Amino acid sequence: MKDIIQAVEKNRQLILDAERYIWKNPETGFKEFKTSKYMAEQFIALGYNLTYADNITGFYTVLDTGKEGPNILVLGELDSIICHNHPDADAQTGAVHSCGHNAQCAALLGVAAALKKKSIIDKLCGKITLCAVPAEELLEIEFRSRLKEKGIIKYFGGKAEFLYRGYFDGVDLAFMVHTSVGDEFYTRSGAIGCIAKNIIYKGKSAHAGGSPWDGKNALYAATLGINACNAIRERFKENDVIRFHPIITNGGAIVNAIPESTVLESFVRGKTFEAITSANKQINQALCGAALSIGANVEIIDTPGYAPLSNSKEMINLSEQAFKSVYPDQTFKKHDIYWSASTDMGDLSCIMPVVHPYAPGAVGTAHGDDYYIKDKEKACIMSAVWQLSLLTLLLENGGEKAKEVIANYTPVFNSKEEYFAYCDSISHSGDRIKYSADKIEVEV
Repeated sequence: MKDIIQAVEKNRQLILDAERYIWKNPETGFKEFKTSKYMAEQFIALGYNLTYADNITGFYTVLDTGKEGPNILVLGELDSIICHNHPDADAQTGAVHSCGHNAQCAALLGVAAALKKKSIIDKLCGKITLCAVPAEELLEIEFRSRLKEKGIIKYFGGKAEFLYRGYFDGVDLAFMVHTSVGDEFYTRSGAIGCIAKNIIYKGKSAHAGGSPWDGKNALYAATLGINACNAIRERFKENDVIRFHPIITNGGAIVNAIPESTVLESFVRGKTFEAITSANKQINQALCGAALSIGANVEIIDTPGYAPLSNSKEMINLSEQAFKSVYPDQTFKKHDIYWSASTDMGDLSCIMPVVHPYAPGAVGTAHGDDYYIKDKEKACIMSAVWQLSLLTLLLENGGEKAKEVIANYTPVFNSKEEYFAYCDSISHSGDRIKYSADKIEVEV
């Protein structure tokens, strides 16, 4: 383990420079052109041959030890969020890394650099797939919907898209260390999943002062829809961890006209697929009821977001063991809870064992205007060391530990094809109300 620490330490400046560059050049999902290019240049300089994602950002590389064994995927996320009020936000786009992905990419680069040291790679077997992946933050749904309509992407999350394209074919298990606020290195049992929603209320425009009775106010229908959804929250069971948090992205064109269209974006989140789909149906009923009360219509576009994340218990234990082997004096916590946020690591967890642990070093509020990386040692350097320690634990001794994890894992779906068939069954779009002279039909 001393050799691992020394290998990362040798590349300290490379790691810290990457963290600063990516922080200063934030880009949102599927737009990470500068970030992806920068990371690729660093990998190439280290001697890696890269496979670039076709028509989108991101890349991966496969390091073959030359010895039989499992293929382990290690990831770093390229994208930022949007928070216009953050002092370091991009002045034009509002993009900022108040998510810590800049530190994750820096740590991934540290892992890649250290694996070039012969004394480290010689201890390992199998293959290591290193991936700089786009679009973990599920935002700008309209933009991603346009990419989907053009056939550029099939799924909104970068990991799901890479999985669908076959970039992870042959991978046996995966892990990624995420940056966290505080001082604690830790794991959680998992995280909840979600359906992504575009909700378009369709009314009729009219003069807002002169003849409002000739219109059907789409904005009023939308606000009624939000209130109707709020009124059914007590129907959701606490154990299902349901979350619904809409925003209005377009509420009208001019103040002097009744809004004929109002657009909402939201997720319906939950702990299980069953809980998500049940809550989504109830929410759609409430949204449609609001449209009916105005005599408007509502188009609801339901798209699979992210699957619930279930971390492998064995991988959680190995994460702790790997961490304590390099940092025996540091505290490590295992929290037996499901986080009420979502990540596309959940999509990978449906077909392979994964773990998604956390390295501290950030301060402020996650996704807030006061978030930044304060302790780069923990967020970047120690994270890279920890990941290398976990790789060693999994792939030393003929990959004994990794093979045990794989053998004991029961996937939610038997293949990626089966998983994506389920995802496609969630997708549904179109106007939900059909008005005719003698009846009204509603499809939720």
